[in-house]
Amino acid sequence: MSSPSAGKRRMDTDIIKLIEKKYEVTMLNGLNEFCVKFYGPKQTPYEGGVWKVRVHLPDHYPFKSPSIGFINKIFHPNIDEVSGTVCLDVINQAWTALYDLSNIFESFLPQLLTYPNPIDPLNGDAAAMYLHKPEEYKKKVADYVRRYATEEALKEHKKTGGKSSHHHNSSSTGGGGGGSSSSKAGGGGSGGQESDDSSSESSLTDFSEDEAQDMEL
Repeated sequence: MSSPSAGKRRMDTDIIKLIEKKYEVTMLNGLNEFCVKFYGPKQTPYEGGVWKVRVHLPDHYPFKSPSIGFINKIFHPNIDEVSGTVCLDVINQAWTALYDLSNIFESFLPQLLTYPNPIDPLNGDAAAMYLHKPEEYKKKVADYVRRYATEEALKEHKKTGGKSSHHHNSSSTGGGGGGSSSSKAGGGGSGGQESDDSSSESSLTDFSEDEAQDMEL
């Protein structure tokens, strides 16, 4: 086996680190595209919810930031309800190679769900409700958790091949702030999520710790 590039080794290392921290990782398309199961932070309206977050690692990772997007629906000012695109400055603007994937799932996303930023929203309705009708906002979040973010909902989503109104476009983070001040466009196409999700999800294999060991050099 030929020696992989430094970028490939870093991808290996970061994915292994997630698995060792007991995150459920499902590979989608080689090493650079996968899903991670993410649980809503405690003592927030998102507590008890479980989401699949799609991650795409660009060729120049970790010097270019990953693209992330929620696959099942979530009601949040900074997450697009339809595409799952995430607006998060620490990934979109301030990413450095010192960060890794565990920072995203242990710190950045929990903080975003705990402290939304309604001033720069991707979901205007959620932002307005968060600011002006906070109790209604909490109820709506809880309703979305019940409908879309349970283990049963995830199983149903997988059975139907994800054929709901919720497409799987990850946010294109633009790589360390190379784009505009907001990641709202989510375009860029780096995630490549429009490639027949139903077929790719039907053949998913969960990454085991044994396989993770095989990746270590």
